Amino acid sequence: MPDFQKNDLKDGEIIRLLREIEGSPAVTQRELSSRLDISLGKVNYIIKALINKGLVKTDSFKKNNNKQAYFYLLTPHGLEEKARVTYRFLRAKMEEYDRLKEEIEQLQREVRK
Repeated sequence: MPDFQKNDLKDGEIIRLLREIEGSPAVTQRELSSRLDISLGKVNYIIKALINKGLVKTDSFKKNNNKQAYFYLLTPHGLEEKARVTYRFLRAKMEEYDRLKEEIEQLQREVRK
């Protein structure tokens, strides 16, 4: 079972996927792949990891032509993890912003010389 802090999954991908699932529970993996610009295989991998960690659960329903489809629902634990991942991602982006801002200021000082 993947640990989101120690593997190749990116917080940004997880946040975007959780947001999509929260906003559109009946979304398909193919639609998620297209919306998020992530490969279908990676979407499948992330969803399986989220389900294995108990962050997302599935509920099935029937679509046209008797094809099986699923609702993806965030569990209470999933909502908590989404908040933690969002905070961690936001903190990292703010640090990145501060570093970039300092680098831009340095470059501007060099250009003025």
